[in-house]
Amino acid sequence: MQILLVSQMYPGPADPDLGSFVAQMERALRERGHEIDLAVLDRRAGGKLRFLELRRRVRAAPSPDVVWAHFLVPAGLTASKIRAPLVVTAHGRDVRNIGAIPGVAHFTREVVRQASTVIAVSEYLRRELEERLPEARGKTEVVDSGVDLERFRPVEPAEQLESPAFLHVGSLTERKNVVRLADAFAVFGRGSLTFVGDGPLRAQLEGRDRVRIVGRVAHDEVPRWLSAADVVCGPALVEPFGQSLLEAMACERSVVATRIGGPPEFVTDKAGVLVDPLDIEELARALGVASGLPLPNPAARAAAAKHDVRLQAERVEAILQRAVRDRRA
Repeated sequence: MQILLVSQMYPGPADPDLGSFVAQMERALRERGHEIDLAVLDRRAGGKLRFLELRRRVRAAPSPDVVWAHFLVPAGLTASKIRAPLVVTAHGRDVRNIGAIPGVAHFTREVVRQASTVIAVSEYLRRELEERLPEARGKTEVVDSGVDLERFRPVEPAEQLESPAFLHVGSLTERKNVVRLADAFAVFGRGSLTFVGDGPLRAQLEGRDRVRIVGRVAHDEVPRWLSAADVVCGPALVEPFGQSLLEAMACERSVVATRIGGPPEFVTDKAGVLVDPLDIEELARALGVASGLPLPNPAARAAAAKHDVRLQAERVEAILQRAVRDRRA
């Protein structure tokens, strides 16, 4: 197939971690023999004017057999103008924006109407989308972003961290619940807590005892940081899927994960602990339980292996092929 991939998030020179989950699925589809043209944004900077650039790139792209867009609006809306079958993947923020930002519900409804299939990255997100937009019922399938088991595996650690070594990978934002995590770590009282990532809450984390902020790192460096940890933490207020947690499990690391969102769909009892993200005492206890799990943790990798990106790419391939067949019919 000739696939046009449209995404408002894609790794670039200035932002190598941006939309890495999109790029890994693209690589897996290329491995299956498909030709893929890109109409993507590969930087965070630029504000809303970036989306005019995305529109220009979509219009300039060669005519495809099928369009695969990531995020319902704006990428899916822009992709829907192409005269080809449309498949669009919802990742989380695009669903939360329905009803929260004026006009988004109208435009999302148009995208869903035109799409052959809407893919949600978790069962949790599918339910949320269908509750907010009943038009999605009957045409939404769940295929998560998967994990590249060849890239994410136990490797030489980036550094030797004080054990028990807790690690958080992701943005330092309210939704990621990083301040409560640091508070819970203080209650726990042992080891070290490292944040890989950056964001507006950095100042509330700096200066704490045995807490370190590394900042953003290249995506290729993430497995080395995951391998340096004893436990990887993701107690977000809500997590539509939980990419960094799945990657940690592939590196044979136990996890502490929010029970709100997608993580309960792949975090098993042997792989980690699910928590109420608002309960600091429960989170502190979970750090203790998770640090007592095996290290390395083969059960965590076994659970992650069920979400191998190559298996997920095969499922997406079938959805794209069906969209092409249905249009031709």
